Amino acid sequence: MSVAIERALEQLNQIILGKENQLKLALSCLLAGGHLLIEDLPGMGKTTLSHALASVLGLSYNRIQFTSDLLPADILGVSIFEKEPGTDLGRFRFHAGPVFTQLLLADEINRATPKSQSALLEAMEERQVTVEGETRPLPEPFFVIATQNPVSQSGTFTLPESQLDRFLMRITLGYPNERAERLLLEGNGRRQQAGQLAALISLEELQRLQQQVRDIHVSSSVLDYLQRIIAFTRYQAGYLYGLSPRGALALLNSARAWALVNGRQHVVPEDLQAVLPAVIDHRLADAGGGTRAASALVLEKVAVLA
Repeated sequence: MSVAIERALEQLNQIILGKENQLKLALSCLLAGGHLLIEDLPGMGKTTLSHALASVLGLSYNRIQFTSDLLPADILGVSIFEKEPGTDLGRFRFHAGPVFTQLLLADEINRATPKSQSALLEAMEERQVTVEGETRPLPEPFFVIATQNPVSQSGTFTLPESQLDRFLMRITLGYPNERAERLLLEGNGRRQQAGQLAALISLEELQRLQQQVRDIHVSSSVLDYLQRIIAFTRYQAGYLYGLSPRGALALLNSARAWALVNGRQHVVPEDLQAVLPAVIDHRLADAGGGTRAASALVLEKVAVLA
């Protein structure tokens, strides 16, 4: 593990207590150049995690509170006619929306209507937005961390499959363990501390780490295992549809990032297994309406060695 990654995780673990695995997944997701969906009950630390990541990585940070009356222009921006002082002349000037940042928190994304949710699709996939016929690039790097309340809660809209697929990973924080919760009750507010963290990874260092992720070696035997997983989801498991090529690449890139975060320069089967739930469970649905996670079935049925 690089010194920069080790220090970043150490700081994050002081803010989000008892969630080391989830923090590693979140950092792996960002190092792989993906977007992260955090699904959990309100008050579990989702917003605090996103703020802490922005601080540790030294990234510009904006937050959008998604509500039922949110409009696409509230996300992307809008052109407003501005008159020249003392004249009747003027011109339209584009006022950039909060999407023009390096790390965007889309808070409670499933409380907005599908029209507003889809405003993020081009931004997440192309790293650009088109407003009023003009395409504008977004800052580099550009990460979206979206939080989502369980769909069983009132006032939520289900994210469409096309948007779920734009998220490299989906994770759940869950309740803290007893020791972590005691520290939380005895300590100061973690959200305030998150905004005060020093930037431990510079932009140049972040770009270097992202390049290292792409250079992580993957052996032919690991690729064979990955292809068995892909084939199982498509032809044997009984899902409505299997992993797409984009989903397969997401699994590979996530495993590469996980290997780097754990100090390796090559991918082992355990790396694929570690990221499997976060990468595929939101992409696959049981054709029979079952609720068992796709990753659990894959881990049980697909052998590491042929």
